[in-house]
Amino acid sequence: METLNSTISKPAARPVRVVQYGEGGFLRAFVDYMIDVANEKGVFDGSVVLVKPIQYGSLELFKKQDCQYTLMLRGRVNGEEYVETRQITSVKDIVSPYEDYESYINTAKIDTLRFVVSNTTEAGIVFNGDDKFEEKTHITFPGKLTQFLLARYEAFNGDPEKGLVMLPVELIDDNGIELKRCVMKYIDLWNLPEGFRAWVNDACIFTSTLVDRIVTGYPRNDAEQLWEQLGYIDNLLDTAEPFALWVIESEKDISAEWPMDKALEGKEGMNVIFTDNQKPYKQRKVRILNGAHTSFVLASYLAGHDYVNESMKDPLIRNFMNTTIYDEVIPTLSLPKADLEEFAAAVTDRFNNPFIQHSLLAIALNSVSKWKARCLPSLLGYVDKFGKVPSHLTFSIAALMAFYSSADLREGYLAGTRGTDEYQIKDDQDVLEFFRDNCGRETAEFVHAYLTNTAFHGQDLTQIAGLEAKVAEYLGCIREIGMKAALEKYFG
Repeated sequence: METLNSTISKPAARPVRVVQYGEGGFLRAFVDYMIDVANEKGVFDGSVVLVKPIQYGSLELFKKQDCQYTLMLRGRVNGEEYVETRQITSVKDIVSPYEDYESYINTAKIDTLRFVVSNTTEAGIVFNGDDKFEEKTHITFPGKLTQFLLARYEAFNGDPEKGLVMLPVELIDDNGIELKRCVMKYIDLWNLPEGFRAWVNDACIFTSTLVDRIVTGYPRNDAEQLWEQLGYIDNLLDTAEPFALWVIESEKDISAEWPMDKALEGKEGMNVIFTDNQKPYKQRKVRILNGAHTSFVLASYLAGHDYVNESMKDPLIRNFMNTTIYDEVIPTLSLPKADLEEFAAAVTDRFNNPFIQHSLLAIALNSVSKWKARCLPSLLGYVDKFGKVPSHLTFSIAALMAFYSSADLREGYLAGTRGTDEYQIKDDQDVLEFFRDNCGRETAEFVHAYLTNTAFHGQDLTQIAGLEAKVAEYLGCIREIGMKAALEKYFG
């Protein structure tokens, strides 16, 4: 079979409008997919130049395939199996600052360029006071971006119409604000012109974004089988779930020139939202999606399951999760109920994706701090609104304590047992030591010690009326008859 390239995909000639720091599977399955659809629909006319953000790794696969690749979206939408296969033709070229700095910096001088997308990991948006301007490549991503913006500023003599829009998707709070802060610090560090500072501040836009899509990447186990279906070899083949959410917070409205919301119209489960405040959407994701994970996975594992989609086939676990979301989490959130319920329905489809094997033990990592961030706000909001403790979120505390119950502390983990199986409990050392030292106590004493540990929860949870007694009741039942039977007793 022939390898995919531009003679097969036949990409249209489009002006370069986007520079993208990062060539990994996520951006190719998320941003470049949206641009490709927008081009096809006629609401956008632009191509992408990828920038290799780190020194290591080869670009040969991209060059051999003319940056063309196939994306397969596989999962469930509205309860039905969904598969979409698409040749992505929006990527025009790829450059490496480490191998060809001149080509990289010349990209900044392209007249039609308007957008900069980045995904350089959470550690990418940082400032390093030891970076030197003349080093060019061996500096942080914000340092490289500062040089890139300076080259554009100088090439167009500070024309305010040539400013760029930054769209970082790194998973840190207020990513655009933090990126701009770093750029401004580099301008100070390197004593760059005041006119350039003003241009960056006034002509450029730094958006903060929230992204959500599970990207499973290159399908190593069944790539050759998929090539047979496609009729060509694709060593850049990418896979992801259908669901996609991109929330873009900006002081200036960019929706007309970045119309990715229009590109996704009619595609169920895919949405781009422009807003001046992304925080309610982040709260929705953390409290519903992540909170659902944290509230049921430990109980599900001890009840005998290993994966999320396997858990969703158990009516007891699935109903536990749905009741937690709809009855205990959604009533505490500020977005319109219809929006929240639509997002929750998509979460159920995503968890039930037959193409993704998401390990419960992988999600269980650092569950104590995750429970505080993802579930505690919903529990407190429920108590404040209804004057009583929520049964399912309260049970999730008991499930966490049961999952963590082990006195066998080894190198970096506690060794727990599920029947004859042994599993690893991984968390911070102080957490592991607490459970080692306390899990052998009487149930009521164990619960009191855990709930009063302000280092874990930021407050004394025994001050919530009725919580301590209910957690002790649930944990005592789990200890006596096992997780599966306890779930059936209280929620069957």
